[in-house]
Amino acid sequence: VQLQASGGGSVQPGGSLRLSCVASGSSKGKYVIGWFRQAPGKEREALLGVDDGGRITNYFTGEGRFAISRDNAKRTVYLDMWSLKPEDTAVYYCAASFVLAWPPHSYEYDYWGQGTQVTVRG
Repeated sequence: VQLQASGGGSVQPGGSLRLSCVASGSSKGKYVIGWFRQAPGKEREALLGVDDGGRITNYFTGEGRFAISRDNAKRTVYLDMWSLKPEDTAVYYCAASFVLAWPPHSYEYDYWGQGTQVTVRG
């Protein structure tokens, strides 16, 4: 499976964005799509994951400003973000996990998209 993330951009603090992750190509079966981010100089951070049935796992101890959703017909997973802060500035990635156990560990995502830059600044 190939993943394409998009929707990033530059927003002011307090703004919102919707990121999209479109899957293409064949897959070995059902998979979980997760969103991750990596800020400059920091380790990659897992955020949220969703399976094809809509189950959601939260890897992120954030304040609930992010939400994940999935449209299987469009093979697209969305990450909605609101009340954005400068510390949310990062490259955001989507990735797929074919691990059968639920939820997959954050290190069990093997197929990665190219990332989309989100910059939050006044």
